[in-house]
Amino acid sequence: MRNTQLMGMIDFLDSLNAVAWKQMKVPSWPPYNFKKTDENHYVIEMAVAGFGSSDLDITMDKDTLVIKGSMTPDPKVEYLHKGIAERAFEMAFPLPKTVEVKNASLVNGMLKVWLENFIPEDQKPRKIEVKEAVLKTVEQPKLAA
Repeated sequence: MRNTQLMGMIDFLDSLNAVAWKQMKVPSWPPYNFKKTDENHYVIEMAVAGFGSSDLDITMDKDTLVIKGSMTPDPKVEYLHKGIAERAFEMAFPLPKTVEVKNASLVNGMLKVWLENFIPEDQKPRKIEVKEAVLKTVEQPKLAA
């Protein structure tokens, strides 16, 4: 990994570490994964069984990704056993300024939020050409006899 990418990655991981500390102070529901899919792409996977796309709200507030979920239970339904939580949640993920939310999808109770880390052109590695130096021959001064 190149140095500029390493520095960007360190910032990115530091912000994720801040998320981990923040999440330790609140319940860790719903469960989620934060996966790296390649060098500059990531996905947050969140298990949101029972939630539909209309029950979820995803916003970017400055440099924080906020995912909220809330649903209104149907009062007419009588449960014999209720094991699927329908409680509201809010999770905040501070993201570096170089990370952009690309899209989100909900498939089979799994919310996926796709992220991409853009490295600015001025911070990308560039090749420096090494040129051969041309040495000029300097005439030796003639000594007087």
